[in-house]
Amino acid sequence: MIPVCRIDDLPEGEAVRITVDDHTPAIAVFHAEDGGFYAVDDLCSHQDASLSEGYVEGCFVECPLHAALFDLRTGAPTCLPARRPVRTHEVAVIDGVLHVRPAVREDAVA
Repeated sequence: MIPVCRIDDLPEGEAVRITVDDHTPAIAVFHAEDGGFYAVDDLCSHQDASLSEGYVEGCFVECPLHAALFDLRTGAPTCLPARRPVRTHEVAVIDGVLHVRPAVREDAVA
């Protein structure tokens, strides 16, 4: 798991963008308004826009470019123009530090 930040450093309703390596897409980590922590691919599935710069509403993030809305719990889009989900990633809090385990890409070669 990759340490992201202390949970106290990510206020509710905010997000942080992390990069893992050159082969893994950037990840947006959110502190949702329900108090939960969620992680999804940072790139909107509709067009090149950073979801970490979007607007958090409850357990959803609104893309800052065309207002597509994604459920942070599942990655599913809830309205157009997005039609494809964004990938979700496992999140854990360990000793007050937020950690993310990047999901394996489907197109990764074994």
